[in-house]
Amino acid sequence: MIAESGRLLLVEDDLALGKMVDDFLTGHGFRVRWESNGLRALGLIDSENFDVLILDIGLPGMDGIQICRTVRDSFSGPIIMLTARGDEIDEVVCLEVGADDYIAKPVRPRALLARLKVHLRRGGVEVAPAESSRLEIDGLMIDPNSRTVRQRADSGVEKILNVTTAEFDLLMFLMQRAGEVVGRNEIYEHIQGIAYDGIDRSIDLRVSRLRKKLGDDPNNPKCIKSVRGVGYIFAVEL
Repeated sequence: MIAESGRLLLVEDDLALGKMVDDFLTGHGFRVRWESNGLRALGLIDSENFDVLILDIGLPGMDGIQICRTVRDSFSGPIIMLTARGDEIDEVVCLEVGADDYIAKPVRPRALLARLKVHLRRGGVEVAPAESSRLEIDGLMIDPNSRTVRQRADSGVEKILNVTTAEFDLLMFLMQRAGEVVGRNEIYEHIQGIAYDGIDRSIDLRVSRLRKKLGDDPNNPKCIKSVRGVGYIFAVEL
């Protein structure tokens, strides 16, 4: 997580984009508060302590430019604006009202994450690695610190599974959401950092390889199950 005092306010009224950014940044250690209305967001900024603001320009109630202009003198943390792609006027106005940075839509989560870390470190807020604790589900143990996966057999004997970096990230993501159906789009955006194009089958191939390494029957999987037309579910409850 971010240092204990660190919090991020995301103000975005596009539900799909807001959820994607919220999930992605939460998965990378940020404590995210997501608000879709500009006026309500202004009230939150006045009443709560945030280390960074991410503001969309077009918002109901009060737009992101107005929010930035209103709070800039009192809010000392970085303010990052979300702008329409290639809209130079928006970008200039953002900087003129005191924004520290802007990200053009469609938002690339990994680019946003990198920019956030730079601004927070400049302000003295340390961003520690996310997923700092080990997960164990029904004999399967995954440790994000050592990036290892262990599997314990019914006999009690443990073995280390040889997984790739991409397979590790996928397995970690599914285990964190155990018992929940996770859409292929969401998985792709989390792993690849870009929107799913509907064609790339890399996630399906990684699931197939993981099943083989986990000893999960591909014809009747018990661990990583397919949900037709949606995505996958790590089927063992936490």
